[in-house]
Amino acid sequence: MVKRVLVPVDGSEQARAALEYALEEFAEERVTILHVIDPREFNTYGGIEGWVDLDQLREQRREQAKKIVEKARERAEERGLTVETEVVTGKDARAILDYATEHDVEHIVMGSHGRSGISRVLLGSVAENVVRRSPIPVTVVR
Repeated sequence: MVKRVLVPVDGSEQARAALEYALEEFAEERVTILHVIDPREFNTYGGIEGWVDLDQLREQRREQAKKIVEKARERAEERGLTVETEVVTGKDARAILDYATEHDVEHIVMGSHGRSGISRVLLGSVAENVVRRSPIPVTVVR
């Protein structure tokens, strides 16, 4: 039976490493590449001088997300593999876990940003939150 594998990507080097790992280790499985747009990003623009068109900002973010998953899809196709891609909106870790639950994902492979010290304490880690809360296996790639 084919296993469903989820690979969240954000365009970072760590996410690319996780994708490479997943394409190698799970080549025979059903791989979905997921990008999450966090709506909280749009709340951080309140202090900018002048007018900010939030609708335009959201659309730019969605286009950027499409480019990220398309680039990941192209990498898979270079290896002769077919993958699915998805872009969802939500809080990062929660959106990843919700997607995994709703789509019967059996394994998550994701990159670690490798934060340490105070930045990890203050900012948290999406990978760490997914690992702590996931009911399914998670592989974190550095």
